Amino acid sequence: MADKKDKWLDGKIPQYYLGKYHRTGQIQARYVISDFDLTYNVGNAVAYLLRNSRKHDSPIECLEKAINHLEFEIERLKENPTNINLKTDRRNL
Repeated sequence: MADKKDKWLDGKIPQYYLGKYHRTGQIQARYVISDFDLTYNVGNAVAYLLRNSRKHDSPIECLEKAINHLEFEIERLKENPTNINLKTDRRNL
């Protein structure tokens, strides 16, 4: 795992959340999620997928968490099929 000092950029954003153009401020997981208007669960899955090889020594933990959030989203949609086209649980990032 990365050294704690290297983990943070400007003391705010962990480096594992930043894309390769992070120095220009163009790519961050939260902006991708917001720009694509993703629901909470799908947005979390995307964030875990984007950082999967950056946060831990093994990507397995993040990949499992992404799968869990996708399963939560599928469950939510199955519980109320009228929500399929609605972003009722979307959160502003």
